[in-house]
Amino acid sequence: MYQQAIKTGILDEKTFLSAVFSGRQKGKSVPWEKVSLRPVLLKEKRYIQFSYFKGKQDISKNYAGDDLAAKIDELLALPFKSIVLRANDGNLRVQFSRKGKAIIHREKAPQNTPPLALSHNRRKDLILPADKPDPFLQTIGIMTADGRVRAKMQDKFQQINRFLQLIQQSVNPKHLQNNPLRVVDCGCGSAYLTFAAYHYLSYVLKHPTQMTGIDLKSDLLRRRSEQAQKLGWEGLRFEAVRIIDYLPPSPPDITLALHACDTATDESLAQAIKWGSRYIFSVPCCHHHLQAQLPTVGQANSLSHKPVLRHGILKERLGDILTDAFRALILRVMGYRSEVVEFISSEHTDKNLMIRAVKTARPGQAQFLREYEAMKAEWGVTPYLETLLGERMNAVIAAKRKE
Repeated sequence: MYQQAIKTGILDEKTFLSAVFSGRQKGKSVPWEKVSLRPVLLKEKRYIQFSYFKGKQDISKNYAGDDLAAKIDELLALPFKSIVLRANDGNLRVQFSRKGKAIIHREKAPQNTPPLALSHNRRKDLILPADKPDPFLQTIGIMTADGRVRAKMQDKFQQINRFLQLIQQSVNPKHLQNNPLRVVDCGCGSAYLTFAAYHYLSYVLKHPTQMTGIDLKSDLLRRRSEQAQKLGWEGLRFEAVRIIDYLPPSPPDITLALHACDTATDESLAQAIKWGSRYIFSVPCCHHHLQAQLPTVGQANSLSHKPVLRHGILKERLGDILTDAFRALILRVMGYRSEVVEFISSEHTDKNLMIRAVKTARPGQAQFLREYEAMKAEWGVTPYLETLLGERMNAVIAAKRKE
């Protein structure tokens, strides 16, 4: 049974990394929105720290021995919607159906699983430490006035730090030649990551930056503009405009598109390519355009496609994977080095992939064109990003065919 597997995993001192109990099953109630577990070391003794989250409450308690076993049993008896156990030898995920049936998934441990850290007050190597008050995090509501990360903002805080780490890994300060650096955030929404990117570029890298967040939510953008002014951030502004209609005063060096919904991601990528942005960071949200083009079981040309197309959820996930694979491949066709990476653990958000790209070469490399045309033929679809790029991409394809 899953309960014994979860309990055994938490009690295994050699492999256990963390566990998260979250959500609630349909028609049931739980006393906490989320409970996180991790090992800690106190006065040379190992404990498991339980962090309980509900509203603004964030309570941590440490248990060992019989008390620990009893507390694990208490958690397992509660009707949480999801349980995620992370260990050095693999992960275990338990999701519950609408009828309360446990669906168990086992995953191999990533090759780069970090070593077990037991420091109770460990300070992670974060760009934005959780124990250091920061005016911009306080202004946008991530931290309290006394410098604590709000309980409801823990996931957002993790997203912000992971996002900045990915920028740090990709952006070479030596290549930031424009002064000021120009950045556009397409579909910025609540703009948490917009503020974070501006802070990192302007105050961590200390590079003068002009950044514009664009979205259609004018009321939200007005509040964010007021917050930027409160911080004295003259280089950060917001504009209510459609992504596809936005005309930057000069081509941006960096284009962001973080959780831009459905085809808004394609619009952002198309604009970034047309602007010639050196760096692109995109976290896609929902994917519908290509999914609608996928054939039904009866229409499938390949016998091997039918087992996937037969099941709605598998077809939907296939559409997600193909959409992002096409996006990354089109970027390569258009002269970018692109890759799809995990943005943040799925325990924080299920929209956890990032497409990041760096402009490195001339468009039209033969290998990527062949792969792209083969994928289109295999599935009988036309990605929306190709449609948006129009003549620009057609010219690249035509020129290569003439060679």
